[in-house]
Amino acid sequence: MAFWEQIAAGLLPEEAAGVAGVAPAVGARWFRNAGGMPPFDLTLTPTGRYLSFVEREEIALLRAQGEGVRQIARRIGRDPGTVSRELRRNAATRSGKLEYRASVAQWKADMAAKRPKITKLVANPRLHEYVQERLAGQISRPDGTVIPGPQPPRFTGRNKPHRKDRPWSLAWSPEQIANRIKLDFPDDESMRISHEAIYQSLHIQGRGALKRELVWCLRTGRALRAPRERSRRKTWAHVTPETLISERPAEAADRAVPGHWEGDLLIGLERSAIGTVVDRSTKYTMLVHLPREEGYRHKQSVKNGPALAGYGALTMKNALARTMAGLPTELVRSLTWDRGKEMSALNRPGFGGGF
Repeated sequence: MAFWEQIAAGLLPEEAAGVAGVAPAVGARWFRNAGGMPPFDLTLTPTGRYLSFVEREEIALLRAQGEGVRQIARRIGRDPGTVSRELRRNAATRSGKLEYRASVAQWKADMAAKRPKITKLVANPRLHEYVQERLAGQISRPDGTVIPGPQPPRFTGRNKPHRKDRPWSLAWSPEQIANRIKLDFPDDESMRISHEAIYQSLHIQGRGALKRELVWCLRTGRALRAPRERSRRKTWAHVTPETLISERPAEAADRAVPGHWEGDLLIGLERSAIGTVVDRSTKYTMLVHLPREEGYRHKQSVKNGPALAGYGALTMKNALARTMAGLPTELVRSLTWDRGKEMSALNRPGFGGGF
């Protein structure tokens, strides 16, 4: 529970694992197996109808002290029949005899309460085929021959592959599939599915309805779902409160005054890159030349070595300074960028941009 509460608050799996008191690898495995979503309702409040873990711990302690069923029932305020069934159903049997342990009893109770249902995509083969065909979005020649495209790497369930390794596809989004199926089968109520059910079938391990590799055909290509709160995290790394977009001058919003720029970094194949800087008012665009540094070797770079691909922090700072140095002071008011690490050296002395 503590782990998933921290995930919902926006922490990374490794950070949430530290708060919950487990190893980072364990937290990453929990997050990956659950598809990035909590396996239970975090807002659910126990009603008292069922025994809680605290009550099970009390039962285990009193049982170890030799108390009888009725004495235990009086101590925890439960019916003797409830305690008797608990000791009989959820006792540990691994040692060859019935021994009551609170952790084992809670695990058995949770497993019995799951009552998993067969998903729609498993129970309805026609619906499964309809959804999977449109998610795959395979590209074919005019004669119908499928073009396989690049061979994607082995699915690990962790990160999305590089864009060049993702399969060629004209894939539909789950929202498009959920809305279109109502038009294709207006009179067949069995051919109905929500976009959330499709996402869960893709991301949650163990559902078995859709091939996990189909996540690479989604628009994001993301193997795991990212909690919404993670995008609202406080400033991190090189991003300081003074550089947040909320601190941008108000005159930049209406685009009436030139001199407020927006930039971005474009990365191509084999780590080639170029920067773009666009004026918000006039749309005047300048390209930032980012040649590779001396000593760069594709796929043979030194681990944790210097950034030689051409878009490291220092390289980007110097390239931006060269590109914008010739502009008049009146046309250099602000620069808006994303939180990419290539901008981490921009606030160091020597930029010379005049922002």
